[in-house]
Amino acid sequence: MPLYHPSEEFVSQANVSGMDAYRELCARAAEDPETFWAALAEEHLDWFRKWDRVLDDSQAPFYKWFVGGRTNMAHNCLDRHCRTWRKNKAAIIWEGESGGKRILTYQELARLVGRFANSLKTLGYKAGDRAIIYMPMIPELPVAMLACARLGITHSVVFGGFSAEALKTRILDLDAGIVITADGGYRRGKIIPLKDAVDEALEDCPGVRDVVVYERAGLLDIEYVEGRDHRWDNLHGEAEDFCPAEELDAEHPLYVLYTSGTTGKPKGIVHSTGGYQLQVSMAMRWVFDIKEDDTYWCAADIGWVTGHSYIVYGPLLVGATTVMYEGAPDFPAPDRFWRIVDKYKVNVLYTSPTAIRAFVRFGEKHPANHDLTSLRLLGSVGEPINPSAWEWYYNVIGGGRCPIVDTWWQTETGSIMISPLPGATPLKPGSGTFPLPGIDADVVDGEGAPVAAGGEGYLVVRKPWPSMFRTLWGDPERFRQTYWSQIPGVYFVGDAARKDEDGYIWVLGRVDDVMNVSGHRLSTAELESSLVRHPSVAEAAVVGVPDELTGQAVIAFVTPKQDVEAGDELAADLREWVAREIGKFARPKQIRFSDALPKTRSGKIMRRLLREIVTTQKVSGDVTTLEDLSVIERLAAGRSED
Repeated sequence: MPLYHPSEEFVSQANVSGMDAYRELCARAAEDPETFWAALAEEHLDWFRKWDRVLDDSQAPFYKWFVGGRTNMAHNCLDRHCRTWRKNKAAIIWEGESGGKRILTYQELARLVGRFANSLKTLGYKAGDRAIIYMPMIPELPVAMLACARLGITHSVVFGGFSAEALKTRILDLDAGIVITADGGYRRGKIIPLKDAVDEALEDCPGVRDVVVYERAGLLDIEYVEGRDHRWDNLHGEAEDFCPAEELDAEHPLYVLYTSGTTGKPKGIVHSTGGYQLQVSMAMRWVFDIKEDDTYWCAADIGWVTGHSYIVYGPLLVGATTVMYEGAPDFPAPDRFWRIVDKYKVNVLYTSPTAIRAFVRFGEKHPANHDLTSLRLLGSVGEPINPSAWEWYYNVIGGGRCPIVDTWWQTETGSIMISPLPGATPLKPGSGTFPLPGIDADVVDGEGAPVAAGGEGYLVVRKPWPSMFRTLWGDPERFRQTYWSQIPGVYFVGDAARKDEDGYIWVLGRVDDVMNVSGHRLSTAELESSLVRHPSVAEAAVVGVPDELTGQAVIAFVTPKQDVEAGDELAADLREWVAREIGKFARPKQIRFSDALPKTRSGKIMRRLLREIVTTQKVSGDVTTLEDLSVIERLAAGRSED
């Protein structure tokens, strides 16, 4: 496989310039991790009180960072920039789905946050209280987050597409006293009525005392409950602009973000303040090589951890200009992303493999109609990216000049853990390459021993890191058992991975996405990569099902490219294609064609549901994160090709 090296021009201006600089950072971190992180914390963040101890590991795995230190996320995101020339710099560029736009400078954003924080204080909320934020992708969403952070109100953002039932579950688990929402939001030209869902959820949530409603969609028929519901503008208009930031303990819980489990009970991932803000800010510098004049766009939703870390907190911590887009990537036309890149001269674009594969399916004509020469760096997040999609992204979108940072991390890790550094790391399409400085990640066997070069095993993190989650909300024993018991003393990621002869890490997918066919271990990532290399395939998902002869059989769900006819001939061709590329033992038993695959709203394919479809013809468990429930119905009733 060829290596893709950054250009000399890119290397010369990079924040980490060349592999020697990367290795030097890693060596310093390995030699004395606490001194390494402490020096960065002093250099890049404000502290009201310096810490007494960098790391407390006395009650592992319940680690604590910057013990005794006092700080505030909103202060570091806003106040310290407003004391400099950045006060007049664009903090947020917002693009509405219908075409409207707003640009908020750091000073304007600080005023809005101060006002809303004072509104919350007027309602009686203070440090230690909990808030649910259930809003569309509008600037008032980060305003609400930062206002909560300013006061020490632990917040939980619930994605605006979740149902009333999913919202209720999270409100009850967090024991939230306030819900911050909107009348509705826009998605693909339709209004999603959020306040109605809140009202339904609150029928079973007696602990909620207040609901604040921002009127985004102009819905005239929403109901306001006397004494409980408040119009955002009414509260905001009466509040003062300035609200002092609370001096919070570094371990104060900043937010709780819920992730879905196979049982249907979501897990509340708890992130702290001090360590989290340090590591996400360093990733902005190391991974995204952020510059003062960059226009940076993370095309995710703030309802997911990617949006928390790399739309709101990370960019604002480093004083960057961050783009927010309200709508779907292909609405009203498949070129919407490229229009935004062209319009705002975006320099850094961070999106998901799912979106990239969708763009591949739409074809090259859409990006070709727009000027993308402002781009200097591309990023990928959410799941391993297929090499063929990587190549398309690199050549068609990046013009062969933009390094791609293929990032691996999780809601639990809080920040990027494995990624190329764009001015240093030679790239291999499909590989996350190496751990970031200060991250002790490796591929090991079941006993925790490192695998040999070329071997496969379990991805683990051996040592604590600043942005790590602290526990599961209200369930410390589940935290210990789920993440720290499989291999004693290390964080068990739950992903299978391979380390090649050059030490590059290749994430293969979840451990339960590795199948055994006739004694051969096959990963879904390997099989899916083979299928999407076929010139007729836009996207593929593979699952294993029990088989009396081979132990497990491969079932492939395939979305053809536009204008490609799906049928017996293509199915036979694809089965033989996989047999030639990997081996006859890997030949899919079935090919099922579909115009779409079941994905979460963050873009991840839900293979668990595909396994249920092929084994039981029905779906159970938590499906609240699905983008489109009708996809499941069509797949269950769809044709298959043996």
